[in-house]
Amino acid sequence: MELNVTIFDQPPVLPSTETRGPKPPWLKVRAPGGSNYRDVSKLIEEHRLHTVCAEARCPNIGECWENRTATFMLLGDTCTRGCRFCAVTKGKPSAGIDWDEPERCARAIQTLGLRHAVITSVNRDDQPDGGAVIFALLIRRVRELGPETRIEVLTPDFMGNLSAVRTVAEAGPDIFNHNTETVPRLYPRVRPKAKFVQSMQVLRHAKQSGRPSMMTKSGIMVGLGETVEEVIQVMVSLREAECDIMTIGQYLRPSPWHLPVQRYVRPEEFAEFKRIGLGMGFRHVESGPLVRSSYHAHEQTDEAHKREPNVVFAPG
Repeated sequence: MELNVTIFDQPPVLPSTETRGPKPPWLKVRAPGGSNYRDVSKLIEEHRLHTVCAEARCPNIGECWENRTATFMLLGDTCTRGCRFCAVTKGKPSAGIDWDEPERCARAIQTLGLRHAVITSVNRDDQPDGGAVIFALLIRRVRELGPETRIEVLTPDFMGNLSAVRTVAEAGPDIFNHNTETVPRLYPRVRPKAKFVQSMQVLRHAKQSGRPSMMTKSGIMVGLGETVEEVIQVMVSLREAECDIMTIGQYLRPSPWHLPVQRYVRPEEFAEFKRIGLGMGFRHVESGPLVRSSYHAHEQTDEAHKREPNVVFAPG
């Protein structure tokens, strides 16, 4: 599918909110705590698992864990990349593949009674397939334990290894998510070991390899120095790749050693991105300051199922 889109009636670049001092009120979240939060934390520890919620210092961890949902992170806690926005530990993994991890993770998903399970991983460039086989094993085991569980995977780019992409897609996830993270111009600064074009190839190949009902999904952060026009162009590229769901959220600096926030994007602008994205034919666009790929992922997918796929964007 090709889209010939000109930028029209686009939202203006709203005045930048100063990034010094306190965060704006729309970014405030409640502190983690509560009995369910403690139960989820204990379960993760007992099963010797990792979550992107904790490792990436997600601001929504309190809400999600209190609601007994978590995004499980496979293949250890050490990433072989050095993306400058991410709080996950970087370096050379100290261990090989943990072949028992899919079983432990599937059991944890069963214990939590998840209707919609989200599974991601660190980058494992030290492995020939990037760890794709572990994704596949987990998908199949979750299906065995809970056939009604909806499975969403959030994968790395596997260094462009399309065979690895196919391994995951053919295992039968309901949603195949791969984040582009930012606009192409900022890749050298934000994702120096990745390529925007490669991420597009991952999404296209996943769509071709998965079952017809499998939806694809991708997300970006804003507030890193991108322009409105660049965000809209990413939307166009994703629709050309027949991506079904898009998420857009505010970048938040996890530590002083990570990239600084260039501006806090206002809620009105997020709403405008959503309006434009739905007009382009995305089945769902989740766009807001605290939005992350897996935040309310089950609700995102429910909404996507209500819309027809592949509606071509017609400006006017």
